[in-house]
Amino acid sequence: MIRVFTSFSGYDSQCLALNRLGIEYDLVGWSEIDKYAIIAHNALFPQFADRNFGDISKIDWNAVPDFDLFTYSSPCQDFSIAGMQRGGEKGSNTRSSLLWECEKAISIKRPKYCLMENVSALVSAKFIKLFNRWQLVLEKLGYKNFAAVLNAKDYGIPQNRERIFLVSILDENAQYEFPKPKPLNIKLKDVLEKGEIPEKYYVPIGTLNYFIRNNELQKEKGNGFRFSPTNGEGIAKTINTCPTNRMDDNFIKQAGTLAGETWDKRYNHNKRVFSPDGICPAQTTCAGGGVQTKILETSERKKNN
Repeated sequence: MIRVFTSFSGYDSQCLALNRLGIEYDLVGWSEIDKYAIIAHNALFPQFADRNFGDISKIDWNAVPDFDLFTYSSPCQDFSIAGMQRGGEKGSNTRSSLLWECEKAISIKRPKYCLMENVSALVSAKFIKLFNRWQLVLEKLGYKNFAAVLNAKDYGIPQNRERIFLVSILDENAQYEFPKPKPLNIKLKDVLEKGEIPEKYYVPIGTLNYFIRNNELQKEKGNGFRFSPTNGEGIAKTINTCPTNRMDDNFIKQAGTLAGETWDKRYNHNKRVFSPDGICPAQTTCAGGGVQTKILETSERKKNN
């Protein structure tokens, strides 16, 4: 049985993965401070409810039971292009700088395996030096590192979602290969809930009308389609609050044409749009990238609005 400690645990997708893989484990401890995440974690893993060590910056690692696997999907907000990109330099007091708290855990407990996941911006030109310094810290502690950017769409999930993964093994002769990509055999529509969807999950009509009015105003000013809940053909955007004006948005649609052009020809130029396959990018509500999800509306309620 493998002994596990998860930091920045959330509802612990790492443990859910171990469950799915049928790997026996004991969660000797976890670290989470968000009250809603803690509620979710306790609902999924009530047997470990009393093992939350709380704030990672205040943990006495000498008092924590030994563990074999340490996971640390530290905060991404200050690396992500959807944020202000304040970075995660040691001592900078950004949320993403909590990564360096993991150095204490790893150096004291010396787990056999360490697993990190974060946004792919961590290996962008802006932050690659920080990422390399972190790998060097692990190397000096005796770990061999294996890193790769993986995309969910290559592993059976109909979403275009890139993340950097770093597997570190306490063995200078260690070998590791990331899973090979596989064909995507499902579309977004295959995983959506069936049946009636509660009204609370729909954008209120008043909000939609606001965006429609604002969109018309922007067009009159010559600013283009800044906010557009629909394109006039019954296709609705995810509402976006950032002041971007990009028209390379994704459509979730099986096939079709728009203005005489095929969907893939018109919307696949930035490699983030996969409309013929029903793959959608991560939904965005703010500042980075401006890529918004568009979904084909099907309910009479929305068609009439």
